[in-house]
Amino acid sequence: MSTNTSSLSDTKFVLRKDTDGVAELTLNRPKQYNALSMQMLEAIIAELTAIEKDETIKVVILGAAGKAFCPGHDLKEIRNHRNRTFGDSLFAKCTEMMLKIRSLQQPVIAKVQGVATAAGCQLVATCDLAIAADHARFATSGINYGIYCSTPAVPLSRTIHPKKALEMLLTGEFLSAKAAKEEGLINKAVPAEELDEAVWKMASTIAQKAPDALRIGKTMFYEQMSMDLESAYAYASDKIVCNILEPDAKEGLDAFAEKRKPKFSQETGFNSN
Repeated sequence: MSTNTSSLSDTKFVLRKDTDGVAELTLNRPKQYNALSMQMLEAIIAELTAIEKDETIKVVILGAAGKAFCPGHDLKEIRNHRNRTFGDSLFAKCTEMMLKIRSLQQPVIAKVQGVATAAGCQLVATCDLAIAADHARFATSGINYGIYCSTPAVPLSRTIHPKKALEMLLTGEFLSAKAAKEEGLINKAVPAEELDEAVWKMASTIAQKAPDALRIGKTMFYEQMSMDLESAYAYASDKIVCNILEPDAKEGLDAFAEKRKPKFSQETGFNSN
């Protein structure tokens, strides 16, 4: 069940607050720098599943409480349960969470206010968009502790240039927010005091767009990336025709012809077949 509250409490691993079609999720283990324990992963999945079924939500913001965004997995938990059964379960759960973000039809914006390392960096790379405070830093630092960041390598290598991704994975060195923007890991790096404003400006801009266009758009974008050029064009052509036939597209075309601002439907249609 969703946790619709604006107050931060250590009793809940993930907080949720809805405003004008935007759901803001806050990772809430600040004393542990929001490390991804098994319980944290389960809480994130639960919230994303609730949002997936919520037709009032058009955009998701994923942020974190405290000084850090996320340092990755809870290494103390891993150390205390260093066996095959727990390892398989933990990383299967993490993969489930990452795939849930990708399959969610609502765009997800990462709001990064501090360090994002290992699976935390993976989380940023997995989100559809990302804005960070200019002091934020990113790394796949498992290599420093004898652990190659295999799972973070998956979205990282698909988000930035492979050579830069491998450099991060093999050295464990930090990437500044400025460098992360230049490499394409994040969309913007802004002064810390402007982070909330920048994230909400992007979220609000997206939330004003046609719900069906957002639904079709995110799914189409990722699906076509794995196709050859000819197949991608065929798939894209089918999707844009489907989009044009939606009611909001008719409204948009009418508004263009009548030189007025379109009035899109409030329902997202994200669960439409």
